[in-house]
Amino acid sequence: MSADFFIRIIGMAVFSVLGVYVGNGLTPYNQDKQLLYTVTFTLLGALIGLVLTPYITTRPIRALRALLGRLAAETLFSALIGLVIGLLTAALLAFPLSLLPSPVGKVMPMIGVLIFGYFGVAVFTTRQADITSILGGLTRREENTGASPAQSSRTILLDTSVIIDGRVADIAKTGFLPGTLLIPRFVLNELQYIADSPDSLRRQRGRRGMEVLAELQKTSAAVVRISDVDVEGVREVDDKLVILARQMKCPILTNDFNLNRIAELQGVVILNINELANAVKSVVLPGEYMSVNVIQEGKEINQGVGYMEDGTMVVVENGNKYLNKEITVTVTKVLQTAAGRMIFARPEGKE
Repeated sequence: MSADFFIRIIGMAVFSVLGVYVGNGLTPYNQDKQLLYTVTFTLLGALIGLVLTPYITTRPIRALRALLGRLAAETLFSALIGLVIGLLTAALLAFPLSLLPSPVGKVMPMIGVLIFGYFGVAVFTTRQADITSILGGLTRREENTGASPAQSSRTILLDTSVIIDGRVADIAKTGFLPGTLLIPRFVLNELQYIADSPDSLRRQRGRRGMEVLAELQKTSAAVVRISDVDVEGVREVDDKLVILARQMKCPILTNDFNLNRIAELQGVVILNINELANAVKSVVLPGEYMSVNVIQEGKEINQGVGYMEDGTMVVVENGNKYLNKEITVTVTKVLQTAAGRMIFARPEGKE
């Protein structure tokens, strides 16, 4: 049985007792009418308790839990600090306010508690980024020498695809991801679901993601935190990530093209590993010389194809005669496509 059922039963009993007291107190001294009124108010109290009890007990508690679950830990911590400071300020002013002429002196201390408590929470939640930056800078000053507090306290959400990809662990080791890598529980659940898939390929990808997570947690250059924060009323993991990123005002680290587009349309900052990989590829200009190992024939006649160390494809004109050989080529054209960079070249000395 649900908690609502027990709450309804308890509420029905409590309001029935209240109905008995109300019926006895409001009825005249005539015994017959007193009994009638008592029974009527008792049944009315039982009905009210049965219907309204969840709306004044369990429903508000669930709504409060859902609200707190959607809030970031930084927001809750800042609100708590603001509330404590606001209440302390109200306590210090309570005695001077109580000396005011009656009845103002009797109500002003309570009004001061409400006003200063509200303003304390409002001010500190507004400046939560600065507060977490200061606290993060104090606690990690030795670990993050040379990094600004704002960078060291930045939170980055990780999605499932970037964890399975695995390159995030290598990037984290280099120190190019300052701050906290936050992995929501629903992302971890999706990763576990993939690891338990009956399909062998999906199962292998899921287990690789688990290994990447374990490697990330061992990396001293990055702080990895798994959070139970969730988004109520949304089922899709990508939608939850976008909403959570908007609430926490933090970027999402991903290599999912669809998530990238959806998040950008909603004003969420995206850190795409594929874009990073393209950005750090070697830059070559037409006319430069480079060495390439021709490993296969190209699509066009007499073409050969090789690859640079970073994976950039090099199409060599008349390169089919140099299969499985390393030759020096002259760059003729560099083409940037959605899939990455392509380099066209010809063997050195050939016009």
